[in-house]
Amino acid sequence: MKRVLMVLLVLTITAGVVFVSCKKEEPVKTLVFGSSGDAVRLDPADVTDGESIQRMDNIFEGLVEYETGTTEIKPALAESWTTSADGTEITFKLRRGVKFHDGTDFNADAVVFSLERQYNQEHPFHQYGEWVYWGYMFGDVDRVEKIDDYTVKLLMKAPNSSIMTSLAMFTVAIVSPANADEYGENMFRHPVGTGPFKFVEWVKDDHITLAKNEDYWRDPAEIDQLIFKVIPDTSARLLALEVGEVHGMEYPDPNDFDRIRDNADLVLMSEPGMNVGYMAINTGYGYIDDNGNGVRDPGEGPDKNPGYHEALTKREVRQAINYAIDKKSIVDNLYLGTASVAKNGMPPFMLGYNDAIKDYEYDPAKAKQLLAEAGYPDGFEVQLHVMPVSRPYMFDPPKIGEAIQSYLGAVGIDVSIYQVDWGTYLQETESGMHNMCLLGWTGDNGDPDNFMNVLYGPNAANIGAAGNYSFILRPELQEALTAAVRTYDVEERARQYKKAQEMIHEDAGWVYIAHANQNLAFRKNVKGYSLHPTSRKFFYPVTLE
Repeated sequence: MKRVLMVLLVLTITAGVVFVSCKKEEPVKTLVFGSSGDAVRLDPADVTDGESIQRMDNIFEGLVEYETGTTEIKPALAESWTTSADGTEITFKLRRGVKFHDGTDFNADAVVFSLERQYNQEHPFHQYGEWVYWGYMFGDVDRVEKIDDYTVKLLMKAPNSSIMTSLAMFTVAIVSPANADEYGENMFRHPVGTGPFKFVEWVKDDHITLAKNEDYWRDPAEIDQLIFKVIPDTSARLLALEVGEVHGMEYPDPNDFDRIRDNADLVLMSEPGMNVGYMAINTGYGYIDDNGNGVRDPGEGPDKNPGYHEALTKREVRQAINYAIDKKSIVDNLYLGTASVAKNGMPPFMLGYNDAIKDYEYDPAKAKQLLAEAGYPDGFEVQLHVMPVSRPYMFDPPKIGEAIQSYLGAVGIDVSIYQVDWGTYLQETESGMHNMCLLGWTGDNGDPDNFMNVLYGPNAANIGAAGNYSFILRPELQEALTAAVRTYDVEERARQYKKAQEMIHEDAGWVYIAHANQNLAFRKNVKGYSLHPTSRKFFYPVTLE
């Protein structure tokens, strides 16, 4: 009987081996996404650009995250949290059993490391980043403390009504301390998070490859590989989509929308964007943030910045520039119905939008009059930084730059166009090296503070890490913006933001051009992708049929 059982056992094992050896391997599901530019860095706390963010959103996670398609928050690496009555302490209970891609444990030490390196100048890793967004959004955070291995407490200097939605931003995604120890200042080239995809390789200006995280704490991704392929030219991106070289693309040209819709293999996705595209006019001064706290303290500035241009320091000249540009024509002829004209620096549907402000109408005669009154009857020469990549708020910056060049030329302002690679462009504009520049913003968290303080607050006019690219330093403007974020009273917040917009309009440091729709195109076999109001790109749990 034992001999019979042994024979049966051998046959069973042999049959299993034969079955396995004959089993057809499942094809690797690879989704290739056509991006307009490359990432700058792959450290979530040390970037401001969308190209870097779209890669990292699939590698890293934070304590909380957004519900699909909204800016409502839900638990992620934190299972729950409680807030003190005065709003200055938030205690998080962390999720257990989560692993980083390098196999180390996610815990309170990782949370403290990820945040403290940004605000503590004595931290050994503080030297490796600029931490611009920390200054933008988290300046009210005093410190983070470990309570136990799976509990942390966030202590605030003052209440901040936008803090919980801000904690779903990429800036405070949790990184592996062990990976940081291994790579040091080069950690941004070797990202390790807890997210659904793991980093594989980065071939600069060509592609970044990610692979499915088989040990993900949620169900593993349906896609085996996710590749972000750099294709700067819009037409080339569309052609690659049509022939199947990529499965999706960003920023399709509105001229091609009918071509996409008429192709049975393609799907065009579009919805209103939470953004603004603008031209910033450098007013010539900023400040040096000596203590790195993201606040313009007494004695800091004004300091002349590298892009100082005497004519642009005059309010009348900046107002003249606003009157000289036909924004409606730009929106009608270049955005082709995929945007609305902007008159304020945040979308019209946001809390505190000031619709009572009268926009600068297109009036070249008025522009010439103001230039003459300011002492420039014959105009002047000036340089315009023009982005080399498409953005959600401005899909074709070179054409818009040429249009602005033409409009300003008509009133005597001789504009030269300046272009440089995307990473350098951001460094130069953050340092105030421009006279004028094309840029814009897509909201990160659905809160008006993420537009008003980040883009227009004097605290954000830090030379070298600016978000306020006009470098307006008006103290009463910062007072209004700070008052708005200190209160949970919705009506008072709205009143302060409206007051701030009146000052911004009067100072004319920006030419607000458009609020653009966000548009993506995919092959029809890509299923489950959802557009997000922030334009962030999450490929979990997308499937490829």
